Amino acid sequence: MAKPMTKTQLVAALAEEMGTDKKAANSALEAMTGLITREVSAGGAVTLPGVGKIYCRERPERMVRNPATGEQFKKEADKVVKMTIAKALKDSVNG
Repeated sequence: MAKPMTKTQLVAALAEEMGTDKKAANSALEAMTGLITREVSAGGAVTLPGVGKIYCRERPERMVRNPATGEQFKKEADKVVKMTIAKALKDSVNG
């Protein structure tokens, strides 16, 4: 498996793709990250065309088990961020 792209590499690739400098590409990436964070934190969802949909889902209160001790305890309800991958991306990876 290939190593994941770092933020520096992502900014450089984005700058090249946009035909601009790294500072502008970094600003665009930061703005997009902030926008997604705010929207999902508020309970909304963000669809990135061709990539997928990022959303927040609530998990109910449930019983869980500590694997080390076998002890069961109640875990409070919480929220988890999920992502559904777009069919176009799945097809490009598998095709």
